Amino acid sequence: MLLPEGEIAVGEHTYRIQLEKDHGWMVERGKKGDIRYRMQHVMGGSNVFYFLTPLQRGRLQVMPLAYDVLKKSWFDVLNNVVRHFIDRGNDPRDWRDPVLSFNTSCFHCHVMQFSTNYDPETETYVNKWAEPGIRCDACHGSADEHARIFRDTPRGGAMEDVKIISWKSLTPQQRSEGCAPCHGRVRPLTNGFKPGERFFDHYDLIALEDLDFYPDGRSRGENHTYARWLMNPCAGAGKLDCVHCHMPGGQYRFGVSEKANEACMPCHQERVRNASAHSNHPEGSEGNQCIGCHMPKTQSGAFWGRDHAMLPPSPASTMAFQSPNACNACHKDKDAAWADEWVRKRQPRDYQAPILERAGLVDAARKKDWRRLPEILSYISNKEHDPLTAVSLIRLLILCDDGRKWSVLMNALKSSSPLVRAAAAEGLAGNFSPEILKELLTATEDEYRLVRIRAAMALSGYPRTMLGEEDFQRLEKASQEFVESIESRPDDWESHYNLGNYLLNLEHLPAALVAYDKASRLNPRRIPPLLNASIAAARLGDMVKAEDLLQRALEIEPGSAVVNFHMALLRADQGDFPQAENHLREALKADPQMAEAACNLCVLLAKDRMEEGIKWCRKAYELDPEDGKYAYTLAFYERRSGNPEEAVRILKEVIGRDATHAEAILLLSEIYEEQGNQEEARQLLGGVLTNENLSSRDRYRLFLKLQELDKANGSGSESEQEGETFPEQKGEEGERDTSEPA
Repeated sequence: MLLPEGEIAVGEHTYRIQLEKDHGWMVERGKKGDIRYRMQHVMGGSNVFYFLTPLQRGRLQVMPLAYDVLKKSWFDVLNNVVRHFIDRGNDPRDWRDPVLSFNTSCFHCHVMQFSTNYDPETETYVNKWAEPGIRCDACHGSADEHARIFRDTPRGGAMEDVKIISWKSLTPQQRSEGCAPCHGRVRPLTNGFKPGERFFDHYDLIALEDLDFYPDGRSRGENHTYARWLMNPCAGAGKLDCVHCHMPGGQYRFGVSEKANEACMPCHQERVRNASAHSNHPEGSEGNQCIGCHMPKTQSGAFWGRDHAMLPPSPASTMAFQSPNACNACHKDKDAAWADEWVRKRQPRDYQAPILERAGLVDAARKKDWRRLPEILSYISNKEHDPLTAVSLIRLLILCDDGRKWSVLMNALKSSSPLVRAAAAEGLAGNFSPEILKELLTATEDEYRLVRIRAAMALSGYPRTMLGEEDFQRLEKASQEFVESIESRPDDWESHYNLGNYLLNLEHLPAALVAYDKASRLNPRRIPPLLNASIAAARLGDMVKAEDLLQRALEIEPGSAVVNFHMALLRADQGDFPQAENHLREALKADPQMAEAACNLCVLLAKDRMEEGIKWCRKAYELDPEDGKYAYTLAFYERRSGNPEEAVRILKEVIGRDATHAEAILLLSEIYEEQGNQEEARQLLGGVLTNENLSSRDRYRLFLKLQELDKANGSGSESEQEGETFPEQKGEEGERDTSEPA
């Protein structure tokens, strides 16, 4: 097919297509003149053609222009695939971005038997593949042995095993999982998946924690089918799979004819036979097709895809979260309120309520609105929950410091869903209470690889010397699997970044810096490797390198809240408090919900601007009232500013939520003592000392304070009178007084 020449502007450049007899070229015109790139390979099919051009070191790069066969026009690739990749934001970038390298991101789903022959030392590729496009091998495995058997078997001879994967023998779940790697946003764990194998042994799945989904789960872009499929009640019942509706090549079996609704047979026989009574739309109309209401289309650039959750229309979600709905996809002249009114008139059951509930919880968690934390935890704990929503909420809880989440996450490790168990293991990272440690160690032997490696990463910060021999061996085996999962994609920056994080947790700091440096070389525009490398450098005591890494990150993204926050901490350590203040204000400008930055700004300002400092403390407290450190800091400075009654009120709230918060207890006892309420202070301390959940260190500190009160009153404590003593602990004397927030 001869493609017409085209020209289109993308960013600061103009691109023009030149077609010759044997070759095609793309001409990039910019400030430095024209550069020609050869079209070496073509990807795509009947609807769209993409083009690849060779760059340095064997990289095959997706060109910024693609051709829409149906519209007979060229279009901007960057604007259309901006949401196709995990590590991209909402803004298109230069087409030479490594994420658009075919070798790294595309070949898994677009060619057969592809080998990059990547050399990590020279960072070069020698690309080889058997066939372009999706062929038999994608679904049935390699056909080499299959072909040999047929060649070697005499005509009419019996063949018990034809050496290909037969989908007839697969379960509905296996069939759907066979399609999932190319129809979902995934993180590969291996390079060896074959249909029939378990998906979560080879992949992790992006869920609603990602902004590529609306809070209710509707997709903002392409390539999200499998996540929505897992929210599908028909699929959840175990009776539906992809090939029920699709041919092996992906074509829809039922077309858009009068038989289109037969796709929902035999399960929904009554509704299919009397479709217009159920749909309230006339026969022959699009609204009378099951997919019209239950699988509405979503546009992503030049592409359209149908929503595979198969849920009923929810215009109320459009009103609440701006997600698209099936009603207004057809009735474009009406608004969501109109659609919602009609839905509620025709359906007396409020089926939208659970959709709105789930979406509301996801939306709150994304915004770090932990006022709804009890509802979020209740939803995760409910065995009837939607697993994908539960996974999303668990992952978003990483942003929450509230201790109430730990028991819920620990229980989620017992979920029947491997995706939920894996998310729970990841969410428990850093908490090594005896109960959680035991459960995470058990998870290192889970039947699914995804769970095992997430548990291994969660435990990477736990001292190996604290483990018994059996537990040590369990963790080492799972940790090796984790490292192997990272090494399966040696040319992916994120693999080296994750390896760096693992090594950082192990305190293998020089090796972590090497991994972060490799990640930055593979994708120089990414912030996370630079940020975490600065942390590793600071732990090594190399503050010059730490500062340089943060400066590089700020050059890439000057408005990054997290980078400005870390730069503020570094400046404060250097004694440059004006610059620390500036960076904290920049962090809060970028992320007004960053309670930690507000709290640190409070501590900084309280030295000479107490009133303004307290305002920022109050801001941090309001943003996250459940976090004891923000409440304690506010109470500390309220007391110092001459407002002890407000400090008492706040401290009582803190202790009411956490009866073992030693800092709050000590501060409150000191305020009681200053007010002449020594007996109340003694009762507070004595009551807490009976709490079996109190750590030995905090028990000792509170005991010392109680002794001081007794000595001041000229009497021994009850524990002294009964003969109970605590051993001297070197270095603890200075901790008898309430410490200033740091």
